[in-house]
Amino acid sequence: MTLFDLSGFQRDLLIVIAGHDQPSGQQIKTELEENLDEEINHGRLYPNLDVLVDMGYVEKGQIDRRTNYYELTDEGRTALRERREWEDQYLRETAFA
Repeated sequence: MTLFDLSGFQRDLLIVIAGHDQPSGQQIKTELEENLDEEINHGRLYPNLDVLVDMGYVEKGQIDRRTNYYELTDEGRTALRERREWEDQYLRETAFA
């Protein structure tokens, strides 16, 4: 699987995780809710985070017994960088100029 196989929501999760130092699931949820202007329930958030962990893009660790943190792996950083390079080649050539 590649970043192209992910949903937009999953890519958004990666971007939020990339922008923070080991955010908790609640921190990720809050950040997305503020930027997407919609409520994100736990039944949507955590299964999607687990997919990213299973794919090797994100590492999950434990802050305490109830709270986990999430962090991009090297594979996740590489995938985001490659996705950004792919997007940039099209966005530079469009009517944004």
